[in-house]
Amino acid sequence: MTTDHQVDVQLDATTRTAKVKWVIVADPSLGPGLVANATACLGASVGKVLPELLGPEVADASGGTHAGLPWTGCSILAADAAKLLQIRTKAANREGIFVADMSKHAQASRSYVEYTEAMTSTDADAFEYYAVSLVGPRNKIDKLVGGLPLLR
Repeated sequence: MTTDHQVDVQLDATTRTAKVKWVIVADPSLGPGLVANATACLGASVGKVLPELLGPEVADASGGTHAGLPWTGCSILAADAAKLLQIRTKAANREGIFVADMSKHAQASRSYVEYTEAMTSTDADAFEYYAVSLVGPRNKIDKLVGGLPLLR
């Protein structure tokens, strides 16, 4: 899934029947604070690139409004660093899958310039991923993350 890919919006589909699937896989050994940060940042990244994943604003019975949420749902799964690298590598080489990642560099950097410099000076095989977000056809995502447990 490239940034110009159009997602088939299915507001009436359940999270189990939607043609598109969104998962974030995080390393639970990082601890709850770093995992929460990584998943929140990846959610923001996906929302910017694929805004059609977000449903419209919703009004409650009192007339209050609530921001739209992902109609696809988003499962948060657990995997260690080695498995994250494997998943990210495979996903990046599959057509139709959008990949966003949170590396050690992202969490260690204090500015976006520092992050950019760290990324541009690191070879792809030297990255340490804390979390990876994948969006794409359900069958392709399931093949990449099948069997992974929910993050607890």
